[in-house]
Amino acid sequence: MRYRLPAIVLSCLALPGLLSFSAHAQQQPQAFECTLVTSIETGAVINQQGACDQRVAPASTFKVPLALIGFDAGILQDEKTPAWDWKPGTEARASDRKTVDPTIWEQDSVLWYSREITRRLGPEKFAAYVKRLGYGNADVSGEPGKNNGLTHSWLGSSLTVSPVEQVGFLRRLLAGNLPVSRDAQAKTRAILPVFDAPESWAVHGKTGTGYMRDEKGNPDRNRPFGWFVGWAEREGQHIVFARLRVSDKPSNEPLGPAVRDAFLRDIPRLAVHR
Repeated sequence: MRYRLPAIVLSCLALPGLLSFSAHAQQQPQAFECTLVTSIETGAVINQQGACDQRVAPASTFKVPLALIGFDAGILQDEKTPAWDWKPGTEARASDRKTVDPTIWEQDSVLWYSREITRRLGPEKFAAYVKRLGYGNADVSGEPGKNNGLTHSWLGSSLTVSPVEQVGFLRRLLAGNLPVSRDAQAKTRAILPVFDAPESWAVHGKTGTGYMRDEKGNPDRNRPFGWFVGWAEREGQHIVFARLRVSDKPSNEPLGPAVRDAFLRDIPRLAVHR
């Protein structure tokens, strides 16, 4: 099922009742969670639980703004174009060593495809786009001294975003009000994976998985995190959401899919005003 946008105007983009975000949030606890659900049309908070102002790396949820950038810059053309072949020697999971198009990229969360987009953009254009979109802290410089912003900035180094900011960004995307072409926004909405959920909910969303950083800036395998962000519809009801879980225990499985699956089970109760 494809999402049909309701009529949304610029004045709806405020988030009434939503906690205000501070760029200087308190020091993060070792483990925390957030679930934030709002109305797409009005921005009214339907359900809010946990620490929703804490910024962490977007990980693969960054494929949403990166798709916008790719389409707007003309690197991506449509749902199936371009289809790029994995090149031997390129870092990739075994399952990602294949031909990938924009839909497969989002569905299978293929990192090398993201890096090919950023490589074609170049550092200056990439940084300018992220700043223009106002995504999180908009810092794509990468790890200090490593000059790896094009390949690592969203994976646990410089770029961070909070659940509050994820929801605000997605509402602007659904309204077609981001500072890129409307065509790029429509094509981005079209390639996001769609999931069925209980009580006839159709959920469009993107997972993200990663690790928090220790004091030396290295991935802390004892603190995995998982994201699931997106929007959902059912019988005229439209919501936008972000769920983030930061754990203080190692996990043998990617945390993003686990967070997604739990959210899909929970959506009937989360979509009801509390």
